[in-house]
Amino acid sequence: MDNVNDQRYISLVKEGDKNAFAALVDRYKDMVFTLSLKMLKDRQEAEEVSQDSFLKVYKSLDRYKGESKFSTWIYKVAFNTCLDRIKKNKRLQGVANIGEIDEQETTPLINGLDLIEEKERKQLIQDCMQELEGEDGFLLTLYYFEEQSLEEIAKIIGITSNNVKIRLYRSRKKLASLLKVHLEPEILETYEREQR
Repeated sequence: MDNVNDQRYISLVKEGDKNAFAALVDRYKDMVFTLSLKMLKDRQEAEEVSQDSFLKVYKSLDRYKGESKFSTWIYKVAFNTCLDRIKKNKRLQGVANIGEIDEQETTPLINGLDLIEEKERKQLIQDCMQELEGEDGFLLTLYYFEEQSLEEIAKIIGITSNNVKIRLYRSRKKLASLLKVHLEPEILETYEREQR
């Protein structure tokens, strides 16, 4: 995503060219929808929140000062819109009951994953990420899949970079715990036998 192109489209929108906003929507719609889906776990709600997010972006485009990347600003709008929807619905999300695991248990899990075919591994990770709390999956997606920096994530969710590191660490541990539950027992057994 080119920030210079974004700025050109933003200027055009501010000058009254509504079609220029369509270019921005096309550029970021998949990103906003994916992150909304990670938090809300419901396709229809994610679509509605995505539309709401872009409506908010359009209405408040004059407030975008360019202090951060445009994508970071859109992430923040989408994140806050998702939080508003969660609060409005006042419903519990499917939060997995996850026990803590130590690093000695994490190592065989990671190595055991190497025994699974690439496609199955990706599907397993996606399935487990869907079981995480909305914010945990959101953070992991921003950091690993959208390759946002700690500073950019901090701006998006309104916390310090150090707090982002702590939350990412906790989210990774929760994901590792879920992977442990979902990995086929024989894969772990095979790995453990090989290590003896």
